[in-house]
Amino acid sequence: MNEDVPQGVSGEHPEERGTPIGRRVFLGTLALGAAGVVAAPPLQRGLERFLGGAADKDPTGLTGLLPNGGGFRYYSVASSVPRKNAGSYRLTVDGLVDRPATYTLDELRALPQTRMVRDVQCVTGWRVPDTPFEGVRLSRLLDAARLRPTAKALRFTCFDGTYTESLTLDQARRADVLVALRMQDKDLGHSHGGPVRLYVAPMYFYKSAKWLSGITVTDEVRPGYWEERGYDVDAWVGRSNGRDDDPTS
Repeated sequence: MNEDVPQGVSGEHPEERGTPIGRRVFLGTLALGAAGVVAAPPLQRGLERFLGGAADKDPTGLTGLLPNGGGFRYYSVASSVPRKNAGSYRLTVDGLVDRPATYTLDELRALPQTRMVRDVQCVTGWRVPDTPFEGVRLSRLLDAARLRPTAKALRFTCFDGTYTESLTLDQARRADVLVALRMQDKDLGHSHGGPVRLYVAPMYFYKSAKWLSGITVTDEVRPGYWEERGYDVDAWVGRSNGRDDDPTS
């Protein structure tokens, strides 16, 4: 997931461009934002919006040191990410399948939805407990595609044009792996990988690819973006990447 990467990676471009923020003003606002984490809910929501936008404008990576009001940190490995909506979004399922398909956002929303509440764990150490996700079980899309006997794994691509991920077929068929449309009981926003992202509950968050656009069935695991740079392919929480975090609840 593009959200869960090492510190210092630049964020995606903002939804709207504004006047550049001076260093003194920017650092002062960060200090106010830290105080806002323990303030009233309206201020906390404002902090989340600010940090999401500030991370887009921040080439220093300083905003990555501070979680937003929801506990998440905004990261992207691409310099810019286009925005998709119900009219422009498409998810393709192809590769070693007898029934390739392309889904619109409305078609995904019309399928049976599964809601689960789990901890989100980043391999860099931060955790957001008890986070609701809702979407279509990935296994449902695979069943509809009718996989061929040679199918062994999946490769995920994203409309940022850069990020990729992978799962074995057994991992992908788990009941706690979703093509997610909602997070924290609201539609996925752009900064969180919306309108559709992958959510792999029992693995570190880099496996939960943001801005999901393609699911390709393959005959072998093809390492994803961060796995090509040294991260574990099998990213079970507490059992990979040299960490010993407790598994997600």
